[in-house]
Amino acid sequence: MYLKRFIINSHILIVDDDQKLRNLLSDFLKNNEFLVSDASNAYDAQNLMNSIIFDLIILDIMMPGKTGLQFLKEIRKNSRVPILMLTAMSSTEDRIDGLETGADDYLSKPFQPKELLLRIKNILKRNSYVNKVKPSSNLEFGPFFFNMDSLNLYKNGLSIHLTTSEQNLLQCFAKMPNKALSRDDLNKMLGGKMEDRSIDVAITRIRKKIEKDQRFPTYLQTIRGFGWKLNTFNSKEFENEA
Repeated sequence: MYLKRFIINSHILIVDDDQKLRNLLSDFLKNNEFLVSDASNAYDAQNLMNSIIFDLIILDIMMPGKTGLQFLKEIRKNSRVPILMLTAMSSTEDRIDGLETGADDYLSKPFQPKELLLRIKNILKRNSYVNKVKPSSNLEFGPFFFNMDSLNLYKNGLSIHLTTSEQNLLQCFAKMPNKALSRDDLNKMLGGKMEDRSIDVAITRIRKKIEKDQRFPTYLQTIRGFGWKLNTFNSKEFENEA
């Protein structure tokens, strides 16, 4: 069950200069319960990757400016994020070039959406096993401990009171730590129980309880133009500051 939930909640980046295809893929993947972002070129894609941790990238080879293969080479210098290449080229040499550069799989255009979905799920499963993804009933960030079962939050062992809406919202971020979530993402994860304004208010209240300075949050960070993420990276250095 955990692995299935992990795959469904995965955040996918689509990089393709064909806007119609991006829209179709985005709608299809969202309907299959994935989180989706998209970019028309390598430059925009890199900007998104600077602020969002993606679980998989769907990357077109033939793009104006920097090609998919060139961008793939850059990504592989410092990231092992799974990458599925889309190509209208069917020659063996082209496929070999991509696989040697670090692509996880290839899919030739045109393709059936069902095949794309199966390939995505297979890649995510393989990556999950490689990284030894295991279910966890809690999340730690800095001096804080959030129990995913009871939805109780603790700081240095002392309980911090959260309202039901704050518990539910923090649970969403805890399920996907270090990944940016938009209002639409959160609304969907909450089953439509919270409106945009309610989400904003709950985030403000949570920050009052976990941040030393709400203007410069360490944990519940704002991702400009997108949403928020719960930062758990390098939490040790902030343990005495929150």
